[in-house]
Amino acid sequence: MRKEMTEPETRLWLEVRAARFRGIKFRRQKVIGNFIADFVANEPKLVLEVDGDTHAAQTSYDARRTAFLEEQGYRVVRFTNSDVMANMDGVLDRLGNIIHEMLRPPFPTLSPEGERAI
Repeated sequence: MRKEMTEPETRLWLEVRAARFRGIKFRRQKVIGNFIADFVANEPKLVLEVDGDTHAAQTSYDARRTAFLEEQGYRVVRFTNSDVMANMDGVLDRLGNIIHEMLRPPFPTLSPEGERAI
């Protein structure tokens, strides 16, 4: 675990900490299995990753990590450092859409006979 966050991580953390973003409580640097996720919400089960330039060289590691986190029931969303630094509104808009989608109640199960079934 790192004591110091990168500048993009700090900026995103200031937006999502203390349930500031849509009432969702995020934690920073949460250990899940053998991995440490940048930011994690338990409800909904969401992992936010802020990726720097080094991630371009470790795509297979990131893919294994994402697969493991998804096996644990999390949805993983990655943002690049440049997106966070230059387009925070777009990052938060995308995050809001993802959270809305995750929290939307499922459609009701319809009767096989239709609405007039007795």
